[in-house]
Amino acid sequence: MDDARIAAKLNNLGMDRYEAMELVAGWGIGGVHLSASGPFEPENLSAQDRRDLVRHVESLGVTISAIMKWGGGVDLCEEENWDANVEEGKRLLELAADLECGIWGAHVGIMPWETSDPGWDNMVRAMERLAAHGESVGACVAIEMGPEPPRIVRRLIETVGSEAIRVNYDPANLVIWPALLAKRAGEEYDREWALEHYEPVEGAKTLGEFVVHCHAKDALVEDDGQYQEVPLGTGWVDFERWTSLLDDAGFEGFYAIEREVGDDPVGDIRAAVDYLRGI
Repeated sequence: MDDARIAAKLNNLGMDRYEAMELVAGWGIGGVHLSASGPFEPENLSAQDRRDLVRHVESLGVTISAIMKWGGGVDLCEEENWDANVEEGKRLLELAADLECGIWGAHVGIMPWETSDPGWDNMVRAMERLAAHGESVGACVAIEMGPEPPRIVRRLIETVGSEAIRVNYDPANLVIWPALLAKRAGEEYDREWALEHYEPVEGAKTLGEFVVHCHAKDALVEDDGQYQEVPLGTGWVDFERWTSLLDDAGFEGFYAIEREVGDDPVGDIRAAVDYLRGI
């Protein structure tokens, strides 16, 4: 894989984010993936601050691959805080546009599998509002994979019918979430069923045309149903096939390394860079 298409998620590195930018730039890869939290919250960055941040990143020879916020605490299917969440989403789209990446990645909630569920209508209404705003400012919300199978996400995108609703593809989440949901429900994890329905790798054939950003992350599930994120190349994700399928679909964006666990995040992310280079 070309260095220019590899990025690293800065807040996973466990250091000051500006120091993390310099570290990543020194690796010779093309992108930095920003978490829109703390100093990079929309309300903490004035118009001038946003311009200065873009120029600083450019001076290091890298590009902002995407911004990320909403790691699972927001569910647009639910009535509670629905209006406030949509309004925050609009501000995040504006931030993505101002930072010149144009991509805001987010977990937007757990979508119902059936359109008769009231939560489905809430999700569609939210996405329609965010899509309209994204189109007006020149940014998209990239739905992060996980709680639902690729076919459900595709159905939502086709229902809304806007290029401002796209996908941030994380194959590891499609390994983890079926086990997580089974655990929450007190049910036994069924590996065959999970892989058939969630398609961590093959789902790229379903969603490839909508993918604008990816998380390079790996995971597996133990025999007892316990899930875990693991270093790239040591889990269930066949990265050779996954990236090939995305290439076939025309994806030309960033693979941003995400490492949310482990005692040596810098070492793990640096090793992941080398792993991706070998694909």
